[in-house]
Amino acid sequence: MILPALVLIAACNPAMGGPGRASAPLASPLKTFQDKEVRLYEIGYRLASANAPYCERTEPTLGFLIHDAGAYDDDNRVREEFGLVGDIGVQAVAPYSPASDAGIKINDTIIAIDGQPVASFQRDPEETWRRALDIRRKISASASSGSVPVEWSSSDTGVQRADLEVAKVCKSQVELLSKSDSALADGTRILVGDRFPGLAYSDDELAAVLAHEMAHNVLNHIEFLVENGRSGNRGRNSERDADRLMPWLLANAGYDPGAATRMMQRYGPRHSGGIFRSRSHDGWDERVSLIQTQVQAVNRIRSHTGDARVDWRIHFKPLLKEI
Repeated sequence: MILPALVLIAACNPAMGGPGRASAPLASPLKTFQDKEVRLYEIGYRLASANAPYCERTEPTLGFLIHDAGAYDDDNRVREEFGLVGDIGVQAVAPYSPASDAGIKINDTIIAIDGQPVASFQRDPEETWRRALDIRRKISASASSGSVPVEWSSSDTGVQRADLEVAKVCKSQVELLSKSDSALADGTRILVGDRFPGLAYSDDELAAVLAHEMAHNVLNHIEFLVENGRSGNRGRNSERDADRLMPWLLANAGYDPGAATRMMQRYGPRHSGGIFRSRSHDGWDERVSLIQTQVQAVNRIRSHTGDARVDWRIHFKPLLKEI
């Protein structure tokens, strides 16, 4: 997780409702950032877990995201605001994940992973994000046994311990970036800025944005384009395929596949730049047409089989590798 470098001062807004009326208290920057990360993590987990049976590359997960109070400007303020009894807090928990089933909740404090106290992980004052990364790597290494013992402290139940069964998800974890308005895939992650316009969309339309970026990862576009270049229409076809796979990924996660069309119709006309409009992409109306064809295919197959999920490895035909 890339941690936010936030100024830890709550926003202030004077009352605007006239005499005798006070404005509602505004969430602190920390809480606002956490709320966005929780939403992205939950949607991303839902997409990645539901499509894991069809992904070539998967990774183990326990279904919770951590953050390190020691990585912020004012670690005492972070611990106080979130009620942490240590530095490593639970930033997000995915519903129906191993962590959720074990009773781990947002703002619990992680005490130990596989018997190793998190306090034993050294904090690097120059690279404050590294300790959280080291703990995540510890979880991944311990996951090879199929379960990971976790000890945590909760404000309402005290210290608890459980062996969490490992889940498999597509290798495409979502991370929220501070002070950014972009959304992109890097081959193994989906990076979304906390100022990205799509955060204002409904959950299914935001899921379509994440599905577009996840498609780049699960179809190995980054590696393919690095090896083969973007000429010969390869770059444009990679974007077409990411658009076309959106409805399949959405359907498997229980979202309306038509949300991919609605997202493009909403985003395309309003933004002259960014991930959905450049020389490497078709016009937004052309992209809507490509997406709608795939929505129809998904719905046709689901109607025929009676299954909610579809194996896109069989039914989806990529354009990129046909060049």
